[in-house]
Amino acid sequence: EHLKAFDEEVNAFVDYMFGPRDARVRGWFLLDSYLPTFFLTGAYLLCIWLGKKFMKDRPPFSLRAHLIVYNLGITLLSLYMLIELILATWEGGYNLQCQNLHSAGAADVRVAEVLWWYYFSKVIEFMDTIFFVLRKKSSQITFLHVYHHATMFNIWWCVLNWIPCGQSFFGPTLNSFIHVLMYSYYGLSVIPSMRKYLWWKKYLTQAQLIQFLLTIVHTLSAAVKPCGFPFGCLMFQSSYMATLVILFINFYIKTYRKAPSRTAIKETPVTTEVKNGFHKDYFASANGFLNNKKAQ
Repeated sequence: EHLKAFDEEVNAFVDYMFGPRDARVRGWFLLDSYLPTFFLTGAYLLCIWLGKKFMKDRPPFSLRAHLIVYNLGITLLSLYMLIELILATWEGGYNLQCQNLHSAGAADVRVAEVLWWYYFSKVIEFMDTIFFVLRKKSSQITFLHVYHHATMFNIWWCVLNWIPCGQSFFGPTLNSFIHVLMYSYYGLSVIPSMRKYLWWKKYLTQAQLIQFLLTIVHTLSAAVKPCGFPFGCLMFQSSYMATLVILFINFYIKTYRKAPSRTAIKETPVTTEVKNGFHKDYFASANGFLNNKKAQ
């Protein structure tokens, strides 16, 4: 009873904040109440924290077969969403510059159905991080990674409840295309014999940045030439995409910036032999041998 009362209060609050929900998606799995999305996000963050503690003194899992199946599954799901979004928006005669929520009839519902899968795929993609934890790839669990995964799932719960079609189609269409490339790359990278052919990781990050910029341009185009799509949603989406652009640029610079040239680095001799607490080069230099070698 307490949970039910709390659920009603939470949903009354979000309805007060965002207004009446779209009746076409009422009753769809996970959408009527915010609590499942909230609790799944909390469980995701808790699994990261507890998982790191659990794995601290344990060897990493390989999970090669699991990763191949998982990445193949996400690739196929992304391909389905890409194709279905293209077909549905084509059927509905969607306007690329600005598309409202109610003019395409059955095609709008078809778009909403695909976007529900897009929303649901965000909880499936929590496994990206869980696999990193189990494989002890802590360097991959960055603020950008966790922020992107956690926020997208919650944002798309709101999108599906209030703006499940129309202008909302563009970002997921681009993102599904990027995910076909990205998860196929991840799947192939698990296979050692394929790694030498995977030279395009850098360009995936560039493609993601282009995706965010195109989404911002597309979103703002509807603000310049309105079509009835909620203005506040356009501003929120543009602002959120701007945070991703900033974080991805920071990631790109840190990951792919050129390393200092070898001539700029003063190299020191690397030795392993130690005698009485000193490296062997200490004794060589003390006797003048190291200096003589350099002179020669």
